[in-house]
Amino acid sequence: MSKNSLKRVLPGFQLTLGYTVLYLSLIVLIPISALFFKTFTLTLDQFWAAVTSPRVLASYRLTFGASLIAALVNLVFGLLLAWVLVRYKFPGKKIVDALVDLPFALPTAVAGISLTAILAGNGWIGQYLEPMGIKLAFTPAGVVIALIFIGLPFVVRTVQPVLEDAEKELEEAATSLGATRLQVFTKVILPHITPALLTGFAMAFARAIGEYGSVIFIAGNMPMISEITPLIIIGKLEQYDYAGATAVAVVMLVMSFVLLLVINALQAWQRRNTGAPA
Repeated sequence: MSKNSLKRVLPGFQLTLGYTVLYLSLIVLIPISALFFKTFTLTLDQFWAAVTSPRVLASYRLTFGASLIAALVNLVFGLLLAWVLVRYKFPGKKIVDALVDLPFALPTAVAGISLTAILAGNGWIGQYLEPMGIKLAFTPAGVVIALIFIGLPFVVRTVQPVLEDAEKELEEAATSLGATRLQVFTKVILPHITPALLTGFAMAFARAIGEYGSVIFIAGNMPMISEITPLIIIGKLEQYDYAGATAVAVVMLVMSFVLLLVINALQAWQRRNTGAPA
């Protein structure tokens, strides 16, 4: 069998490229284009007023601020959980490993309702916290908790395979040369997993920015306090302000594109760092 026949498993390049472009156009490019075209019905002043109103700016601060805090928390505890799953054996390990993927499988609305039921004033946990002045449900803190829940698997599943592939001989060599455990981690392990950590952080951050289902129930949705940007968009649509909704959506879309570029750059850095093929 010739090399050319081995390379051409699928039909000709032109045909497959045509199907690819058609599919991407129908699923991605046309909807995004419609979003921008609808926004173009606004003047520049109208667009600026729609995306910078006090209520919208407050939703930006909550959405991006809570997403950043949740991603940072997941960066730390996602690494810790991945480390435990890779480096230790204990009863129920497979169950814990499966539970990491629960936010992927669980409908986000169900997650939001569950967290609200647990953290509300009459919930299993909230009934003990609220008498101490700690209120989580229907506050920005509840938004952060929901975003931590849905973002944790991104860090764990990104770091876990890199830890599994790490060469333990380097750690043993550093230990034999007198390095402490902290020095082994900071000088040998951490540089190796840093690209994966940053990739998981960026993915968790990007996922949290667009989250709606798990947040809408626990946020309380109080304007200027606990109202997220996706809810602003839904509210404008319900008021038939389609141009205003698409204007805010365009801001979120641009941020998503920026994060996508960052994630791709981090993944390329990770491949170069680990020597994986591009």
